[in-house]
Amino acid sequence: MPYGLRTFYCPSGSGQTGRMADQYAQSGEAVRPPDVAAVSAHPSIPAIRWDDPPEGPVLVLLDQTRLPGEESELVCTDPPGLVQAIRTLAVRGAPLLGIAGAYGVALAAARGFDVDEAADALAGARPTAVNLAYGARRAQAAHRKAVAGGADRRQAAASVLAVARALHKEDAEASARMAVHGLALLDELMPGGGHRVLTHCNTGALVSGGEGTAFAVALAAHRKGRLRRLWVDETRPLLQGARLTAYEAARSGMPYTLLTDNAAGSLFAAGEVDAVLIGADRIAADGSVANKVGSYPLAVLARYHHVPFIVVAPVTTVDPDTPDGAAIEVEQRASHEVTEVTVPFVSAAGAEVGGGIPVAPLGTQAYNPAFDVTPPELVTAVVTEEGVVSPVTTEGLAELCARSRQVTIS
Repeated sequence: MPYGLRTFYCPSGSGQTGRMADQYAQSGEAVRPPDVAAVSAHPSIPAIRWDDPPEGPVLVLLDQTRLPGEESELVCTDPPGLVQAIRTLAVRGAPLLGIAGAYGVALAAARGFDVDEAADALAGARPTAVNLAYGARRAQAAHRKAVAGGADRRQAAASVLAVARALHKEDAEASARMAVHGLALLDELMPGGGHRVLTHCNTGALVSGGEGTAFAVALAAHRKGRLRRLWVDETRPLLQGARLTAYEAARSGMPYTLLTDNAAGSLFAAGEVDAVLIGADRIAADGSVANKVGSYPLAVLARYHHVPFIVVAPVTTVDPDTPDGAAIEVEQRASHEVTEVTVPFVSAAGAEVGGGIPVAPLGTQAYNPAFDVTPPELVTAVVTEEGVVSPVTTEGLAELCARSRQVTIS
């Protein structure tokens, strides 16, 4: 395959309406790179996996900071190493963070670390991402239950691992159901197919136990022959759209075109966007949606241009304990992500491997929120594995969550 595979160890503790899309397709500007196999949305190695070598259990991650240039694995042998991988975005995306949180607690139990301390550290590693805390706390609860029931260390660790694996499987199943519901909604809103979908950040197999959230809907449309164009926001400052979504779209043979974030408005004005599909990192009880920064401006553009703005996320991303958008803690990230262009694996003039090339004067301060919050009145629908909520209201989301709990219990 064209991508190299390397293994690393996690360090502990660190006016042309209707023509533009077709013109791009005909010109070849949006064609996938010829050296990328268009066989699957999944990378050749899984985004996350548990391994049990003779020297002890480990959690193995596909290092997303090194994509698309190479597929590299990070091997985490302890919870602090996983926390560092989460904070540096080697592993990312709401559903996958929930899976990682659960496996991280399983790793702590299996390796003899303090399970409660590990769960706390993992749950707080990225405060906006509710799925991360959900996965860590669910695994922690399983450990406490096993210990209270008289299990020894090995038995308790096995119980936690079983919960992590169950969560991994559940997420894959949820991804498939979200794709079905999302495609049905697209077809209802835009009969006849030929969907031109704009997406932001990365929401595919790299963030999921399955094929993703919003990206999975677009992929389902592609497989049914109903996706005319996937517009991919590059997603500054870390370029998750350019590096990751384009990578997944290319592997899947999807008709996609990359654009700078600030070019989205011109696409809407030209009538080239039929729907916006995004994921979510937390959905408050009132339907406010925290997602990758840049999502809120797209919602404003979509409303002005009468384009559906659709959020696709598992029910576990809905947080009934967060009443509204103002109550969502928005993660603030380091200035250097804005003032430097990161070069993770390529030597370049003026930059060290793993460092960055300065693009602003030394000492420049940067405003760098990881997420923004879209109010519910700008959201056309929230698509989950349990169905679609539209209009997006407190009552509708509460009913959805209650239905989900009933399904889980039964």
